[in-house]
Amino acid sequence: MVNRLIRSLAVAASVLLLGPSERLANVRAQAPPQGKAAPPEQAGAAPAGRVETGATLYKKVGCFMCHSNEAQGGANGPRLGPDPILFARFVQYVRNPSGDMPPYTGKVLSDQDLADIYAFLKARPRPPAVGAIPSLAP
Repeated sequence: MVNRLIRSLAVAASVLLLGPSERLANVRAQAPPQGKAAPPEQAGAAPAGRVETGATLYKKVGCFMCHSNEAQGGANGPRLGPDPILFARFVQYVRNPSGDMPPYTGKVLSDQDLADIYAFLKARPRPPAVGAIPSLAP
């Protein structure tokens, strides 16, 4: 139990510490060789989602309680947007999470519901650069 908690905290910390360039490098490292298309389940392409519906579902099922209102992450859950993980991984994790997150089966959230939530996550605005915030500028 303790090892599982430590492992989930380490994963959450690594996700929080990754910047956009490291995430992009991670995605590129997982991409298939040029000239070969990835199978749909590996491509990570999300089905069309509706941002407004996703925002409603995000609040309705309680995602905001751990990941905050704008998916920026909080004390109990990592940042999810604006650059979410690949859709296939997102679905897999939501259905079979590790750590303290409850599983969201197909009875609770359909695949279309997850696509809508994913669209909401992708639509989150990028936070301003630290230098652009007067009280935090060097």
